[in-house]
Amino acid sequence: MILLLGSSGYVGQAFATELRRRGHSFIPLARKAINYADFTLLFDYVRKVKPEFIINAAGSRGKPNVDACELAREETLFANTLLPQTVARVCSMTGTLWGHVSSGCIYRGAKLILSGNTQNVEGAELRRLFAEHPERICGYTEWDEPNFAFRHPPCNFYSGTKALAEEAIRGPGRVYIWRPGMPFNERSEPGNLLWRLQNYARVYDGVNSISHLEDFVRACLDLWEMQAPVGIYNLTNPGAVATRQVIEMIQRILKPNRRFEFWKDDEEFYLRGARALRSNCVLDVSKLLATGVRIRPVEKALEDSLRHWTVSVGELVHH
Repeated sequence: MILLLGSSGYVGQAFATELRRRGHSFIPLARKAINYADFTLLFDYVRKVKPEFIINAAGSRGKPNVDACELAREETLFANTLLPQTVARVCSMTGTLWGHVSSGCIYRGAKLILSGNTQNVEGAELRRLFAEHPERICGYTEWDEPNFAFRHPPCNFYSGTKALAEEAIRGPGRVYIWRPGMPFNERSEPGNLLWRLQNYARVYDGVNSISHLEDFVRACLDLWEMQAPVGIYNLTNPGAVATRQVIEMIQRILKPNRRFEFWKDDEEFYLRGARALRSNCVLDVSKLLATGVRIRPVEKALEDSLRHWTVSVGELVHH
């Protein structure tokens, strides 16, 4: 039996759906039923239920985006750092295997290979090089130290709390640390990157590794089912994509009745469009692929999502 924390959230719902599809028995534990942030309550519950695996999909991403985390710092720190620490302690003391949904946004930029050496590159320079020499751009691996974290400022508050959680839970117990990129899929809903890009008044052009939500969840569960070694895994769809490429795909496939405008440059975006710094990073998924887990390339996942785009009933009524 599996214990699923954060089952009502955007990522948690996807885990619940996939667990049902696979026929796994699980308990979608809600904090309204048991305050699993309370160590004693969670410890007693886990000792009583004895789950074979715990999934922590709880956390605070900020709505509509990470800017909100800058204003809700107490809630963000509690959900993203203190809660995982509590779960880690309980799992360590009960010998329970568990998985934690972290974030790839604890990195910024990418690695540039130049004359056999590597150096970090970000912002406008990364966009230029990705367009002109994509073969020179490499993603950060699980062995690279986060460079967008409280220990390596500047960073946004959301990313800082996610990096701090990884640092806190790496030692005790047996844990999978799963790092997704910005989630997307074929459903028109606010948590979806593709929905947000279609609804922003102006778009920021970044280069990112991103995660199809259901591909991410399937990969997480595949790692557990095949008993892959515990540890950190980057779980994005292989490859990277520039926002302009995604917008071009949206225009080509969905043919929306609007013109997309981009921020002129980083200076204008951060002056008028954003409260917090953005990560915009590229991740390497070689470790994941080496386990035998299969996951679609990012271009294929994006193409499929847009070709199967589903508009919600609420949006149809609204329009």
